[in-house]
Amino acid sequence: MEPPIDVRNPTDPPRVRLWWEIGIVLALSVGQSAIYSVLSFVRTVQRALAENASIGDQSTQLNPSRDADALWDLTYQLLGIFFSLCVVALVVYLLWEPGSNALRRIGLDFRRFGGDLGRGILLVIVIGVPGLALYLAGRALGITVEVVPAPLDAAWFTVPVLLLAAVRAGLLEEVILLGYLFDRLRRLGWSWWSIIVATALLRAAYHAYQGVGAIIGNFVMGLVFGWCYRRWGRVMPLVIAHTLIDVVAFVGYPLAVGLWPALFGPS
Repeated sequence: MEPPIDVRNPTDPPRVRLWWEIGIVLALSVGQSAIYSVLSFVRTVQRALAENASIGDQSTQLNPSRDADALWDLTYQLLGIFFSLCVVALVVYLLWEPGSNALRRIGLDFRRFGGDLGRGILLVIVIGVPGLALYLAGRALGITVEVVPAPLDAAWFTVPVLLLAAVRAGLLEEVILLGYLFDRLRRLGWSWWSIIVATALLRAAYHAYQGVGAIIGNFVMGLVFGWCYRRWGRVMPLVIAHTLIDVVAFVGYPLAVGLWPALFGPS
């Protein structure tokens, strides 16, 4: 099954309007993240050169605390997740057309959950394991920033919020990059491989703050995910895979740091 948009329809919005819509959506979501991430990477390189050090000597934190007070931290974390999901809702609304269910059209439903889950787990194995190896190799070569995970024992709500953050990331990134951009760019006349490469580059850009290894790894991930969406026509397996990968990163990685500090801890 393939995404249904193959040619531009006469009823499609004007091209200029489509470009404005894409720009606004990206500015509110992954495009904004990409700009900040690239600037962070440039700043990291600048700092490393000034200190005569390598990129690997720098660090970044996943899911940092928003406030020292536990109750306020929980409030800010949940609000951040909620407002991110509002962007997902906006994108689904923009994709909605008379007589066409947008969720069903991009495959964000539970009609084939068993198959979607199986494909998602397969992608975790194909992408997640090599991704971990790439991170360790990047750390060894000094080209990947040390990723400092959020401590799991910070508060009673830490793990549930991290799980929600993983779901948020899976929905936000895959619905926008695959479900939305594939539809809109195809309507603008882009070829499938142009769309796949462009979205993979965008995915790499908003992970640039983690260093060269993350840029390469996420670009490859974007190519694989884009090809899979083109082939399957369903975003749900990609959301599941992304969520599971982030669960491992947000929850499993801190456990690994505690169990094997020599391997995953600071070099």
